[in-house]
Amino acid sequence: MITNLTPARILETATAFWPAKVLLSAIELGLFTELARSPLDNAELASALGVRADRSADLFDALVAMGFLQREGDGPQAHYSNTPETALFLDKTKPSYVGGMPEMLNTRLFGFWNGLTDALRTGKAQNETKGGHSLFKELYADEARLEQFLSAMSGLQIGNFATLAALFDFSKYKTVLDVGGANAQLSRTLSARFPELSFTSFDLPAVAPIAQREINRAGATRIEVLSGDFFGDPLPKADVVVMGNILHDWNEADKKHLIQKAYDALPPGGALIAIENVIDDARRHNAFGLLMSLNMLIEFGADGGFDYTGAQFDGWCRGVGFKRTEVVALTGPTSAAIAYK
Repeated sequence: MITNLTPARILETATAFWPAKVLLSAIELGLFTELARSPLDNAELASALGVRADRSADLFDALVAMGFLQREGDGPQAHYSNTPETALFLDKTKPSYVGGMPEMLNTRLFGFWNGLTDALRTGKAQNETKGGHSLFKELYADEARLEQFLSAMSGLQIGNFATLAALFDFSKYKTVLDVGGANAQLSRTLSARFPELSFTSFDLPAVAPIAQREINRAGATRIEVLSGDFFGDPLPKADVVVMGNILHDWNEADKKHLIQKAYDALPPGGALIAIENVIDDARRHNAFGLLMSLNMLIEFGADGGFDYTGAQFDGWCRGVGFKRTEVVALTGPTSAAIAYK
């Protein structure tokens, strides 16, 4: 009989939504932005956030125990402050803020994931599309929801874009097209590093004013915002075509269609870069990529999007004429799947 096994890891994973929700609620309350102003004791912080002081210490101390807050002292007079990590990434006043994705997880996906079992049984999406509309129609119909979605995508990718800028040799190219460019975060990141490049951020018309506002706020140059439908319209010509978290939204036929359109937009020697949580070919290690694929099931149903392996990407790209592909690790579970024409 095996006696050295314990259920600890099972129970830790089963209750993993507890710490997740603690962090998401803290972001929703603006806790880290509040503490960016100055350290506060329990009563002061509870008052600033509009929560009950008699139970708030459990939240604040849980964040201390989880490593997301620092605390000086013990008891009611103890003062809380941000860690270097939360000060940099969860203060809304900083351009490095990545809370857009947690905000969307909190307001949308946290509840929808309760339907995972139903999604696996029925193949039906578990989000706003239960009303019969497409996800993107629902998101893009509401400006506040759209801006939250774009902020989430930006926060999710900001570190990956910076890493891509360091790892991929853009110096041999002149033009970059970001398909589904959202708020132009990729173009803004690359333009700051590569003054010789010109950029086009291509997305639906509703996105254009948001993208242009962020470009103006950053003082970025050499970025053109173009509106269009990347399924219905030809892609603008460019030396490099980037698709960040785009391909995984669609089924295999649509993925191949978008890869074909990218191929058609590129000159010989051009490159397609897909930034996604590329799953390892053996499907054993990139748990986040597999979980993201389940998230696509929640969002789009069984006939919709899914995350993929490098081998799948290679097959799709070679099928439309690309000469070779490679997968370059970026940050965490994310990689750049690159195809060369």
